[in-house]
Amino acid sequence: MLTVAGSDSGGGAGIQADLKTMLALGTHGMSVLTAVTAQNSLGVQGAWELPVEAVRAQYRSVVDDIGVHAVKTGMLSSAELVEEVAALLAGTDAPAVVDPVGVSKHGDPLLAASALDSVRTRLLPVAAVATPNLDEVAQLTGVQVESEADLPRAAAAVLAYGPRWALIKGGHLAGGEAVDLLTDGSDEHWLRGDRHDNRHTHGTGCTLASAIAAGLAKGLSVPDAAAEAKEYVTGAIAAGFALGSGIGPVDHGWRLRRG
Repeated sequence: MLTVAGSDSGGGAGIQADLKTMLALGTHGMSVLTAVTAQNSLGVQGAWELPVEAVRAQYRSVVDDIGVHAVKTGMLSSAELVEEVAALLAGTDAPAVVDPVGVSKHGDPLLAASALDSVRTRLLPVAAVATPNLDEVAQLTGVQVESEADLPRAAAAVLAYGPRWALIKGGHLAGGEAVDLLTDGSDEHWLRGDRHDNRHTHGTGCTLASAIAAGLAKGLSVPDAAAEAKEYVTGAIAAGFALGSGIGPVDHGWRLRRG
């Protein structure tokens, strides 16, 4: 499996969360680093984008020699990076799970406004699954989700840009359950999980997308991969670490510790 994303120095999100998830779910993780962030439980203190040629070289190095069964994308901070990664994915015979990262859990911007159109027109069309949260749905489509009933409309707006499946993450909605909607425009799969009242939610989006990609790499269908990913992330939130004085990370190794 391959993750194309930024580095989180605090280890809770980004490349670090992706690789932990891939290992926990029985796959071999490889990485293409797109940016370096100075980040902890309180927020992002700085971010430095890597050159496009460095991203391209990492990708070609891994895919041309080792090969890949699934790709997950995360932080792609500029239009240039988005377009380069989209072109690389289009030439790769493996499903891509696109997490269209716009802001961090703390509200720090991780995608330039000028890159939004490239995400819509270049990146989403090559995605097997797109996994936006509600803020990212609004950022990309203008659709505001206020309740569970709005999720199908949000999914339709995302699907209009071309991904084969859209998973709209409803974790920010009020209610006793954390509800996500997975759909390809005809089949709907409502994914429900317990809502855990803790602050250990840093990296949930990265973790969910990586877990879906892990399932696809192992040959699962998109609905089955998403259902397994939902169960894994829900358990990781419940077992989250109280690290730092802000928003702590989920526990990617919760199943190992439970056993």
